[in-house]
Amino acid sequence: MSSAEGGRGAARGGGGGLWLFSRRWDLIAFVGPVVASLLLVLVGVPLGLVDGAATDTPEWTWLACVLAVDVAHVWGNLVLVYADPVERRRRAGLYFGLPLAALAISVALASEGEIYFWRILAAIAVWHFVRQQIGWVRLYRAKAGEGGGWRRVVDEGAIYAATLGPILWWHGHLPRPFAWLVPGDFVAGVPGWVGELALGIEAACLLAYVTKIAIEVRERRSESAENARPVNWGKHIIVGSTALLWWLGIVAFASDYVFAVTNVLAHGVPYIVLIVMTARRRVQAGASLPRVFRYGAGIIVALLVVLAFVEEGAWDRLVWHERGWLFPVGTVDLEAWRWVVVPLLAWPQLTHYLLDGFIWKRRQNPYLV
Repeated sequence: MSSAEGGRGAARGGGGGLWLFSRRWDLIAFVGPVVASLLLVLVGVPLGLVDGAATDTPEWTWLACVLAVDVAHVWGNLVLVYADPVERRRRAGLYFGLPLAALAISVALASEGEIYFWRILAAIAVWHFVRQQIGWVRLYRAKAGEGGGWRRVVDEGAIYAATLGPILWWHGHLPRPFAWLVPGDFVAGVPGWVGELALGIEAACLLAYVTKIAIEVRERRSESAENARPVNWGKHIIVGSTALLWWLGIVAFASDYVFAVTNVLAHGVPYIVLIVMTARRRVQAGASLPRVFRYGAGIIVALLVVLAFVEEGAWDRLVWHERGWLFPVGTVDLEAWRWVVVPLLAWPQLTHYLLDGFIWKRRQNPYLV
């Protein structure tokens, strides 16, 4: 949700206090994935999973984290947009023109060399992940009525540093036993000292954030009880969990397994909750969404997982040929057409990244939120 950056939309009707949805749903969305990630890392220690490449990561990790969360969440905004005929017509130029242009550019890149396509897609994906965290912080700030000024700079600086710091460190320590999308999607050549400097800047930014909290605590103590500002726990959870998980998954461990469990759960689960809650509000407001959205969170999540399964089946049978045990349909040899097939299969993912920068901005799209 690189897109929550615009504003106040998803925070509307948020269930009381400073929570975006409600205390219960916010904890499920933002604390649940962190706890699950840390537990999975601890489980991986005795199983010997915390050091190793993708070939050492068990298939259940791919099923539970990648297919059921990472790929499934990609379909969230696509279903919410394209299943609504009113919304499709309202912004037809955006919803059809942007994806078609992106596909044309993707095919052109892949025709020159598939790795060029993957490198551009990986860069867009990283920015999407970074901006989603910025978006959550902005929503919590909006919910609390926090203004701009130096406090906003410190808040957002902490997120940028906590995400881009490890990413720069990663670039300065290539190769690693894991990749963002595919091996080679990050370009080597960044000096190692740049990565170390980035982590130093991250530490300084996080220290500034903690110092700001201390200042706010002191200010709160000087305020009368009736005028005291409540603690913005949601924002603190986002900043703290982002710094912890990005450091663990990228810097602390040389492990595809650890990177997977720390990377996708904290990104995908909150997004799925956002989709479920937005769909619920749209149904209550009388939106023209399909009947499936009226049957509750479980059905919506199941739909997204089914779509993810179909997509991954196509990837496996047409491109990767790795999981015949899960996708028994015969493979198709399209090696000569990979420059078309790969961009087509990645099209939902790319469309998700691009549209996400528009559909959650309240000023631009009051209908969906």
